[in-house]
Amino acid sequence: MPAAMRMAAMGPQRHAAPADAAQARARFFNSANAFNIRLPPVPAHSFAAEARRAMDPQAPTGWQPCDQSQAMGSGNPATTPLMLARYAHIAPGETLASHFVATGAIWYVIAGSGCTQEGACALLAWSAGDVFHVPGTRDLRHTAGPEGATLWVVTDEPMLAEGGLAARATDEGVVHYPAAEIARQLALVYAAEPEPDTSGRALIFSSEGLEASHNIHRTMTLSLNTLPPGESQAAHRHNSAAITLIVDGEDCHSMVGGERIGWERWTTMVTPPGAPHSHHNGAATRRALFLIVQDGQFHYRARTMGFAPV
Repeated sequence: MPAAMRMAAMGPQRHAAPADAAQARARFFNSANAFNIRLPPVPAHSFAAEARRAMDPQAPTGWQPCDQSQAMGSGNPATTPLMLARYAHIAPGETLASHFVATGAIWYVIAGSGCTQEGACALLAWSAGDVFHVPGTRDLRHTAGPEGATLWVVTDEPMLAEGGLAARATDEGVVHYPAAEIARQLALVYAAEPEPDTSGRALIFSSEGLEASHNIHRTMTLSLNTLPPGESQAAHRHNSAAITLIVDGEDCHSMVGGERIGWERWTTMVTPPGAPHSHHNGAATRRALFLIVQDGQFHYRARTMGFAPV
């Protein structure tokens, strides 16, 4: 009598005699092989070349995606499994269209000024240092002023694409955080007494509609983190992936999973989910600023954020 096949080697099983197409689609795994899926890890990476191309004043109007889909085995452009970051460069006076199949987009204006409109409706005018959030899926047109513009945007397009989910329009309003007000709010944070159990001083972005969740987006979170001169943020980990835009930092670096990643202004840095990481400012007088988007809302709602020192 031949030896019985091991459970782990059985592979997907099918209905022995399906009566119709619905039964023929059924597949069965078992407790030894159903949970042994091995997905490619999320690489820790710094998108420096993409940033340099986007910041080139002579660059044509267009996108510079921060795409790691090939390394992660994803069939759709993605920076992390659930998020995609891009740079947008718009030549002086030109217009760039966007239509993201996403639940919304978080934008940061790196340089220049301009305006965004939807059809004939002007949504907002923006300038360097501004943050704005556009909920839902929309056909937008972004027009730069006479000096041109470079923007950075993060969406949750990979989440919808991998899950086979449909995006929808929404009547939620655009939210605009001007640079001057961001600076004022950050000054209030620094004027307040620090909390001993808080990881540094950061400004967290939210809105009237999402005030109860303390966050800016239904799936993502946004914070402007700071690091005073000569200080370090202690090593920690969390279950959310993080996409970081280096806004300002001289003689700074991060340690991600034991790897040293030097900072270059306007680069996009990826911190994989669960990876131990820390940030270090070696400058004598200059505060470091870094904008972080995480797929954190899922983990907050599922109670699985897992933030912990290491």
